Amino acid sequence: MTPGHEERFDLLCIGGGVGGLVAAYGAAQLGARVALVERGELGGDCLNYGCVPSKGLIHAARLAAGARRMSEFGIEVGEVRVDFPRVMRRMKEVQAHIGEHDDPARFAAMGIEVIFGEGRFEGPDLFEVGGRRIRARRFLLATGSSPLVPEVAGLPEVPFLTNETVFDLEAQPRRMAVLGGGPIGLELAQAFHHLGTEVEVLEMMPKLLPRLDPEMAGVLRGALEESGLRLHFEVKVSKVEKRGDEIVIEAETPGGTRPFFCDALLVAVGRKANVEGLGLADAGVEYTPRGVRTDDRLRTSNPGIYAVGDVRGAYQFTHVAEYEAGIALRNMLFSEPLGIPVPFLKKKASYHAVPWAIYTSPEAAHVGMTEAEAREALGEIHVLRFPMDRVDRAILEGEASGFCKVVCDSRGRVLGADLVCPAAGEILPEFALAVRKRLHVKEVVETIHVYPTLAEVNKRAAGRYYAQKLFTPAFRKKMQRLFGLGGSLEVTDPKGPKGPGDDEKKF
Repeated sequence: MTPGHEERFDLLCIGGGVGGLVAAYGAAQLGARVALVERGELGGDCLNYGCVPSKGLIHAARLAAGARRMSEFGIEVGEVRVDFPRVMRRMKEVQAHIGEHDDPARFAAMGIEVIFGEGRFEGPDLFEVGGRRIRARRFLLATGSSPLVPEVAGLPEVPFLTNETVFDLEAQPRRMAVLGGGPIGLELAQAFHHLGTEVEVLEMMPKLLPRLDPEMAGVLRGALEESGLRLHFEVKVSKVEKRGDEIVIEAETPGGTRPFFCDALLVAVGRKANVEGLGLADAGVEYTPRGVRTDDRLRTSNPGIYAVGDVRGAYQFTHVAEYEAGIALRNMLFSEPLGIPVPFLKKKASYHAVPWAIYTSPEAAHVGMTEAEAREALGEIHVLRFPMDRVDRAILEGEASGFCKVVCDSRGRVLGADLVCPAAGEILPEFALAVRKRLHVKEVVETIHVYPTLAEVNKRAAGRYYAQKLFTPAFRKKMQRLFGLGGSLEVTDPKGPKGPGDDEKKF
């Protein structure tokens, strides 16, 4: 390649996580010339450090916890022993199998130029990586996020773990402290606890998961503590140090200053958008430490550059990055046929029905508006609840903690839903569809649900809408008058015909 030579593409995706991969795949399949730049491994955080390895570990942990409960079902299995290295090896094997979908050769075969290396913008439409200078009609920022490490005295000198390193453990810690009680911290804390590690969670906030409906968060907290997980709130860590083989954490707590002791420290206090080192200022892209700013069509302040996924600092979920990639692709390359802007071909991203789940035991899942948000926005709403201890499948399987909560507007349209129960993430999509399509709750009520399943809780909760309206003394009397219900019926006396003066038999 001669010095100063510039390559040209229709689309350059920067970041090989789900957002970049989906956009690159879609564009290439539709005839665009596409390049994709990745500084590490394809698959992004989800495949390499997040969803995939964590759920593999969590599944093994749930099996261990379930095995300890076998005697409840009349099955004796003896002492449950966890072979931690085998657990981790199996998780890595499954991760590698899933990662086959993100093999660079697969994307190269589609005509996508896959480039590995660190790169940066040299101008509004010029990107340099590994000595290659690339211009493109459109660029997509999909660089994701990284673990946020708090500024705590002594922490840099301590061998702490994050979600990017915890899955490389080969020996099981006897004691673990987790800084942060968010989704990542709670999921991994409970997983290690179920595998046999003593775990304490140190959370700075006064309550569990502020983004979750408070009522549901209370139920989840109770279940986590009942499982043996030790949760500490309003903890402010002031110093961390290594003393011999153990790590000592000095912290201010509601009960005063106290130390916490552990053999492994997991830092899970949040995520930060990967915006540094990209030359975004040179490209005319506005951003803050929280992420890149975009409009509702996912376009940055540079009209030729779009952004999706965690780098935006908004909804940091794999499924949202995938959704946004589809929106951005349409707007980047296919809203201006023959170079002429066509407004109706442009699409806005919508976030009123974003579902998410926390994979603890039990799981917590949410979509749409919480009860508090709906009351603040609309005033008059309907709140429908149904407990899992009245769902036959949950009772049969000994997993009857938690409940379903549905929020509807005054006309009965579904605004949001929360679940705390086993498989909550699997049960939620029915309500995600209802919120997205603004369906009336009767659509859920009138849908036939398989019996016995955990998803029956959706129908039962939705049915409370009619129970609140119809199953009242006043409505019952109205039905009796209107349809002649509740009257008397004559019953033949088995002792023979009635005589004069006999009272009529009524029931």
